[in-house]
Parts: sequence; C-alpha cells; structure tokens
Amino acid sequence: MPKVTYIEHGGASHEAEIAVGENVMRGALYNNVPGIAGECGGALSCATCRCFVDDAWVARVGGPATHEERELLEAAASLDTDEGPARRNVRLSCQISMTDDLDGLVVRLPAKQYA
Repeated sequence: MPKVTYIEHGGASHEAEIAVGENVMRGALYNNVPGIAGECGGALSCATCRCFVDDAWVARVGGPATHEERELLEAAASLDTDEGPARRNVRLSCQISMTDDLDGLVVRLPAKQYA
C-alpha cells in the first residue's frame, strides 16, 4: 500500500499506509493522526481536513481544486494567517484519492482546523 507522511504543525511526523482509492483524510482518521478532524466525513462541506501538499507532490495529487473545494478553502483561509507563504498548496485531504503514484506523499497540517 502507498504511504503518506502527515506532518503536524509542531513538526511531529506520522507515516501511514493508505489503500489505493481511499482518500488522505480517511487515512489520517483511520490511523489516529492528530490535526485532521474531517467532521463532514468527506462530503465536501466543512474544510476541517485542510492540509498543505509539499511542492514536490502538487502536480501528482490531482487538481486543480474544484470550485466547491476552492470555496471551502477560501472560507477557511483566515485560520491560516500564521502559516506563511509556504501554505499556497492548500487542499482538502478528503479530495485527494490515493494511487500507487502517490506513495511517499507528504502533507503538512495547519495549526488549527476550527475558528
């Protein structure tokens, strides 16, 4: 199974194997990775699974973000004011489906998912 490395805002790292076809949000939830809430269960309605895709992986995760995803990310953008310019690669982890090509994916988690 492909692996994802989740890096918490404070720097702690968690590696998890995620089944092909599963999304990055559920992978975090199934493996008890702190920093991803996923309150809507991946229904594209809450933005509590935001993550920042490392530059090397942006082209491979699929995208660009859909209109619906962009709207949620824009609404949550005020939460990331302390995150700096490196946070341009923000995505909802529920919208990133695992493939074998994503083995080794690295995502960073925000300081908070809620206002």
